[in-house]
Amino acid sequence: MCGIVGFTGQRDAAPILLDGLSKLEYRGYDSAGLAVRDGSKLAEVVKATGKLRNLAEKIDNGAALPGSCGIGHTRWATHGEPTQINAHPHVSGNARGSASGPVESDVVGVHNGIIENFEELKEKLLRNGYQFYSGTDTEVVIKLVDYYYKKYKIGPIDAINRMMVRVRGSYALALMFKDYPGEIYAARKDSPLIIGMAEGESFLASDVPAILKYTRSVYYIEDLQSVRILPGEVHFFDLNGDEVQLSPTEIEWDAAAAEKAGYEHFMIKEIHEQPKAVSDTLHSLIKDGVIDLSSTGLTEDLLKDIRSVYIAACGSAWHVGMAAQYVLEDLAEIPVRVELASEFRYRKLLLGENDLVIVISQSGETADTLAALREAKEHGAKTLAVVNVVGSTIAREAHHVLYTLAGPEIAVATTKAYSAQLAAMYVLAVEMARVKGKIDQEGYEYYIRELLALPDKMKRVLEDRDRIQWFAAKYAHAHDIFFIGRGLDYAISLEGSLKMKEISYIHSEAYAAGELKHGTISLVEKGILVIGVLTQKELIEKTVSNMTECKARGAYLMGLTSYGNYSVEDSVNFTIYVPKADRHFVGSLAVIPLQLLGYYTSVAKGLDVDKPRNLAKSVTVE
Repeated sequence: MCGIVGFTGQRDAAPILLDGLSKLEYRGYDSAGLAVRDGSKLAEVVKATGKLRNLAEKIDNGAALPGSCGIGHTRWATHGEPTQINAHPHVSGNARGSASGPVESDVVGVHNGIIENFEELKEKLLRNGYQFYSGTDTEVVIKLVDYYYKKYKIGPIDAINRMMVRVRGSYALALMFKDYPGEIYAARKDSPLIIGMAEGESFLASDVPAILKYTRSVYYIEDLQSVRILPGEVHFFDLNGDEVQLSPTEIEWDAAAAEKAGYEHFMIKEIHEQPKAVSDTLHSLIKDGVIDLSSTGLTEDLLKDIRSVYIAACGSAWHVGMAAQYVLEDLAEIPVRVELASEFRYRKLLLGENDLVIVISQSGETADTLAALREAKEHGAKTLAVVNVVGSTIAREAHHVLYTLAGPEIAVATTKAYSAQLAAMYVLAVEMARVKGKIDQEGYEYYIRELLALPDKMKRVLEDRDRIQWFAAKYAHAHDIFFIGRGLDYAISLEGSLKMKEISYIHSEAYAAGELKHGTISLVEKGILVIGVLTQKELIEKTVSNMTECKARGAYLMGLTSYGNYSVEDSVNFTIYVPKADRHFVGSLAVIPLQLLGYYTSVAKGLDVDKPRNLAKSVTVE
């Protein structure tokens, strides 16, 4: 949600800000803007709706906006329509219209998040003479900082801290004060914000790709911290205004990993990167043929004492949890409950110290998942975060962390992060099964061999993409698609359906195959595409039977199965095969054709694959 960048140094800021915002386009946005200061001059604000190129054209790619200190923003509309007036940056003065050009305001700022009590705060500010030109909650926050700054005649950090005490909601803020040229101030609560440092230069961003071109040394700002940023210098403060020390993190992945590298879209690049993402994740947890979870802090004694597992996640990460539920229960024989993170904390949670709550999030910043983590901790449960971003909020707050090694994922529709998370959960399931005595040494070694064989088998699946591309072009204009399966196949169907709907805009649903008769089959009519996931050998016959009922009502059938199950061809119209694998892990292979199907369908329709409408990469607000 939204992208924030900032720069202060000796170079012109505008080109650096535009470049940083371009690296954050994947987060989703509807407008963009910059505020740049040239020495002691007033900040110059420029905004534009639509694509970032519209903003770049306004300022001649930065050349028409001189100055070495600035902040930039790509906005995802929450409060207020996606208009130029509502675009960021916002100002503390009573600017009208688009608020473009030099601004007399004492405070200029950008914001990511949602302010829950903005109406109450707005009323307070109106009583104190402030006027409002936009429909955003952000303008309220900027003016509130200005109010405290002037009323108490205090410095920026103290004014920001007073604001943080007063505001309810989530935010990442970047601010410039007229009285402090060359400096940027920042603060955060529940929304990601990082500081990058280089010699004589400082960078601010809501995600690493925005600044990786310039530095690998970054600081992850903690919740309820404020920051003073000068060229090549940064100071962190707690809510009391006392300076605190943070340690920098070195980003290890290469900047080229966030580029397309010759692929037409990030999504297809990331689909092809899955074998490596899974291999890297597996080899970080399996060493010399033995599972090693020492980096997570999950000891054998701790795992032995776990009586039940809860998994809380959103979107594709929730689908990982759905698949992991079957694997954990079957291998480790432990009760597992999978919860949507957005619902988790609104239930009566029967958690205790012998329960393990696993939260899964690519970014480590997902708002609902973070809230679920905190709720689990309040109830005394042990917590494990499965995340892809080192130093993210969820990683810092969980008792234990299992990092996936997917590298940067730019496309909004997740692929390689999903596969890396699934692989990580497989490893955890096998280790819990061993610790609890549910598998013997021979079984343990067998499962490890099967896990380590997955990356090569994934490569083989990718070699069959031409047939999937042909099929996608044939059904690109379908109106409805049903994905069905039983057991683990149902869990994979959920992800396949999500991939289809989020990037092709075709209505698709995933159903447990046995539920078709309980109402859903009434929707089946001539021309509907029904895709059956058929990898669980003992369930294939039953699912095929459900599919043939759909065929009798005019549906076109596609079957996705493992090599050897050739009888499927006799019942369906089109068949895709994946290599044989252990039934617990074959979902990692089956999901790839479904990802490719969604991708090629979107391409055939001429849609924006990497940035589908109304979606954002990281959902950092509830």
